Amino acid sequence: MNATFSSDFVKLQKQKLEEILRDLLEKIKLLKQEDPFSDPDHASDNAAVDTDVREQLGHETVEAQIKDLNYRVSEIKAALIRINKGKYGICLKCAKPISKTRLELIPESAYCINCEKKIRV
Repeated sequence: MNATFSSDFVKLQKQKLEEILRDLLEKIKLLKQEDPFSDPDHASDNAAVDTDVREQLGHETVEAQIKDLNYRVSEIKAALIRINKGKYGICLKCAKPISKTRLELIPESAYCINCEKKIRV
């Protein structure tokens, strides 16, 4: 699989990533149900202006949360692809191993801590 980490470690990380992915997809589903705009009667009701404003704010909040969750979903899916290709735990920028501790904390990490710092600046 990957010469940098044991197959048991990679297998455990894959299970962890798959579990996180399931949880995130469930959260997205629930958020979509909470969206005030998901109500089919929303477009036809004649709510007061303050109600419309609250609904708009609620919708924008839900949309922002879903956007953040979808970003994490894409990072987790990318990590699962790296696992399947035997490239998990290798920094995408410098090609050095990502620390095991970092991967245990953030299993979808694509960059070592040094490269991550450079990217985030």
